[in-house]
Amino acid sequence: MSAAGIIATVCIAQFIGQMGALTFSALLPTFMREWALSHTQAGWLSGVIFGVYALSVLVLVTATDRFQTRKIYLIGIFAIMVSHLGMAYVAYDFATGMIFRALAGFGWAGTYMVGLKALSDELEGRARSRGVSIHAAAIGISGSLSIFVAGEIDPRFGWKTAFLVNACGAAGALMIALLLFPRRQPTPSGSNPLADLRLVLRNRSAMAYIAGYGVHTWEMFTLRSWAVAFLTFAAMRSGAGPEIWLVPTVVAMAMELLGTGCSLAGNELAIRIGRQRWVLLVMGICMALACASGFVSWWGYWATAAFCLLYNMAIYADSAALTAGTIGAAEPERRGATLALHAMTGYGCGFAGPLALGVILDAMGGESVLAWGVGFAHIALVMALGPLALLFLKPADLAGDRTTGRGSGRT
Repeated sequence: MSAAGIIATVCIAQFIGQMGALTFSALLPTFMREWALSHTQAGWLSGVIFGVYALSVLVLVTATDRFQTRKIYLIGIFAIMVSHLGMAYVAYDFATGMIFRALAGFGWAGTYMVGLKALSDELEGRARSRGVSIHAAAIGISGSLSIFVAGEIDPRFGWKTAFLVNACGAAGALMIALLLFPRRQPTPSGSNPLADLRLVLRNRSAMAYIAGYGVHTWEMFTLRSWAVAFLTFAAMRSGAGPEIWLVPTVVAMAMELLGTGCSLAGNELAIRIGRQRWVLLVMGICMALACASGFVSWWGYWATAAFCLLYNMAIYADSAALTAGTIGAAEPERRGATLALHAMTGYGCGFAGPLALGVILDAMGGESVLAWGVGFAHIALVMALGPLALLFLKPADLAGDRTTGRGSGRT
């Protein structure tokens, strides 16, 4: 199969398989009302998928260095399908919701980075870097549509129907993977998985991008998980009624679509101006925007919506650049272990971020301009660790990137 065919096959499967990625976030106000959730419980339900992902991905993605990637993907996408069916027909409160949200996290661990591994194993050089960007775009567009679809289905047919539609998408991805995914057999490194992980930890270039990805996902999933609830707060505070033409779920969808474009453009800019320079610039901008995010709701719904769009575009600007950096810095025989550590770090932080914001909101007595302001501002403190890691570890340039005169980045 050609490079274009491989990219198309994997990305189409990921697109329809991840259609439910942000359905719960889009319906968070509905679940808080129907299940009588506190903000902390909402944070748990938003973040548990990333926590379980972080625990599972180390095993599942590392396993792709020893077992056929396609088989791991089939396990993951089947788990996603079951999780959506469970949300549609079984879940009815916080406890039962946690079960199926956790199962979705396991399924995501077996599909997102595993699908990326299947793609990257078949490509080289700039084709790989761009394939990573297109893969990220497929996931991003799918996530944005999941917000829109959920927002449109819920008032007409109920939220259970939205999860049923997601289950159908996962079933389609399962069939594509079963019939068309690459069947490459891995070439094991000869060492055990723990030894592989220790060697990944010694790869300074890979660890620099992994650390950057960790704080990036803390920020990304905090905003992604709470965006609809935050926009709903701003709309209610400003007196915007249900007749508003740009409802929170549509704004959240636009955030994901624009963010996906910024991710693609960001990776191209990283190639042209230097990956470290670009990531440092983007992280600096994001830290400033995080400090202002929550307080913008003081100026009303439209200011809040515009700011969320701008902030999310900035967040996504280094997303593909960081992941492509990790893949490019990985040793080929340990690419699965490197991606596993990359994903575990990122999604562990992705679990902590939404939960931290929920805890802050409850600790400050509920939703207010000040509470949202402090809640989002905590992200800037976390983000500071990203630039420090890049400056300290000094990652090497990638093949095809504009050079910056860095060393090898490996010990």
